[in-house]
Amino acid sequence: MADDLAPLRDWLRAWQTCVRAVDFAAGRRLCAPDIVAFGTVVPFVQGLDVIEKEQWHRVWPVIRDFTIDVDNARGAIAGDRGWIAATWDSRGTLADGGTFPRPGRCTLAFERRGGRWLATHTHFSLVPSPPAPGATPTR
Repeated sequence: MADDLAPLRDWLRAWQTCVRAVDFAAGRRLCAPDIVAFGTVVPFVQGLDVIEKEQWHRVWPVIRDFTIDVDNARGAIAGDRGWIAATWDSRGTLADGGTFPRPGRCTLAFERRGGRWLATHTHFSLVPSPPAPGATPTR
């Protein structure tokens, strides 16, 4: 059975490689110049130069073992547009060299341009912390 999401899964694997290698140039090649992004550090940015400076440079060098659950990702492709959602994991680093878990989730939108799938929107966020015992959610 063919995997309709194969090109987007390939993109996720390539992205994972870029983050692990802290390879900003390769990461840029996977994204549209006019990308819009939400990140774990920046709430909302537009443009590849801004996201690289404000998000990637602040996160990629200080995390380890960035891994996207590519096999369980869900999404769709319609013509030259597609989207995919997945969970991911990484380890943050502490000043003393120790690490801590950084689980998260992502949703990405893509457009095929010049035969290549480019991210036009990325939303990477950390998994929300559970509320404290006895805490009541507010609106």
